[in-house]
Amino acid sequence: MKAAMRPTTAFLTEMNEQTFCCKYTSPLGEILIAAKGEALTGLWFAGQKYFAAGMGEVVPVTPEDCAPLRQTVCWLDEYFSGKEPELQPCLEPEGTPFQKRVWEALREIPWGETVSYGQIAEKIGCKSPRAVGAAVGRNPISLLIPCHRVLGSNGSMTGYAGGLERKKFLLEREKDSKILTNENQRNMMTLRRIRHDRSDSRR
Repeated sequence: MKAAMRPTTAFLTEMNEQTFCCKYTSPLGEILIAAKGEALTGLWFAGQKYFAAGMGEVVPVTPEDCAPLRQTVCWLDEYFSGKEPELQPCLEPEGTPFQKRVWEALREIPWGETVSYGQIAEKIGCKSPRAVGAAVGRNPISLLIPCHRVLGSNGSMTGYAGGLERKKFLLEREKDSKILTNENQRNMMTLRRIRHDRSDSRR
């Protein structure tokens, strides 16, 4: 029996440089997910502004055939079930150094909370909230890089590449989920306190 041939270095390099994609059906419509190598590189709602910008030629596959796609689908399942996902795939969005600084700041916005463009500008040492807004709008990985959590300086629901109705849905879903989580935590603490008091009274 002949030994199985090992993949050549050139073949493995080509696989790592190839972009794979799959589609995901969400409550807000179809989502396109793209990955290269071991990282997620794009996630867009169908029809959104800058849809699949810069993605180039891709190979459609099933999530089971690509680890970062599979991990992202699991993340989305958990997200749309109303839970804050615990694990996140590796992210490698393609952009300018300034855009990447803005996107990294977006990733630090806590679940269920919002910030303004001005606050992000101040955080990264930028004098132009408008420039920050432009970078936010070009975010290639929606949801996992939560650009929907950015509001206008007066708290207004400003532009979102995926559409304002989707932005409103996402913010309300996260807010409701956070309230429910906090209530559950308070209930658990109350239950523990009651059990502790009962235990003390029996001694």
